[in-house]
Amino acid sequence: MLKQTISKLQTWFPAPEVSAHCDGPCGVYDPSSARIAGEAVLSMTKKLVDLELPAAGDKAATITYNNTFSRYTAIKEEQAQIAKDELLILWTDYFKPVHLEQFPDLHDTFWQAAKLCSACKVEVSVQHATELMDAIQKIHNMFWATKSRDISWYTAS
Repeated sequence: MLKQTISKLQTWFPAPEVSAHCDGPCGVYDPSSARIAGEAVLSMTKKLVDLELPAAGDKAATITYNNTFSRYTAIKEEQAQIAKDELLILWTDYFKPVHLEQFPDLHDTFWQAAKLCSACKVEVSVQHATELMDAIQKIHNMFWATKSRDISWYTAS
């Protein structure tokens, strides 16, 4: 009986047809969160490379060094994963087949960026962290071009 009533209501008051090109309302997606995470990866990588080894036998300095190294590494790896997650969301949820016509290298760009996120997690490489930022900048430019908007690329550091 309830199904019949609902069916009659739907017939009398039909819902308008809707469509969406993404999983959420337009404007939800933005590559800036990937940029911020990528900047943290680059910053922590540079800090790790610049970290001075303590003098041999200096226990207090070694403890401080190990603590700082561990903290920088944890932040670098966490932020690399965040960057990867944010990029994968853009790749799989925002970009559509029509965007491939505009950017034939879209899939390779995202794939390479995701691989760089992984590389930045497992190593301390300023080169790879810089390449990650370059890839995120390229994705930033692609994203905003699909919206016909000229949004400047900038970094906090």
